Amino acid sequence: MSIDYPAIETARERIRAERIREHRPPSSARGLHHFALISSDVERTIAFYQDLLEFPLTEIFENRDYRGSSHFFFDLGNGNLLAFFDFPGLDLTPYREVLGGLHHIAVSVDPVTWERLRGKLEAAGVPHQIESGASIYFRDPDGTRLELLADPLGEMYGSRVL
Repeated sequence: MSIDYPAIETARERIRAERIREHRPPSSARGLHHFALISSDVERTIAFYQDLLEFPLTEIFENRDYRGSSHFFFDLGNGNLLAFFDFPGLDLTPYREVLGGLHHIAVSVDPVTWERLRGKLEAAGVPHQIESGASIYFRDPDGTRLELLADPLGEMYGSRVL
């Protein structure tokens, strides 16, 4: 299949011109309360996110919608949470990218923390890819793609995005 890259760039520029407002109104949202993923193993997920990535576990309780399922949360800083469910007894398939699904979760960390976590990923033998000297891409134990980004919140590779 041939991809018409000039047409894609033209469409992107048209969308930028038509949809990005010079005087952007405030968002109706207060922020991201939590982003929920599915875990196949609660303790393994906690070890990965709390011990390896240093995201503190803040709470764990039974999922109100599925008896026996745990709902647990990690602090991502700035009032943001990453949450997980496990669903004992359900025959869930492994992670895969699908339209409307998750591509990756990018978490901003300061450059010193970025270096420390890169070293921890390497020491733990977690396969990863470094891009542009500021991003580390890797997968959690259930295959979810994550990015640690050394750029400040609201910036992406030196450009303001917020």
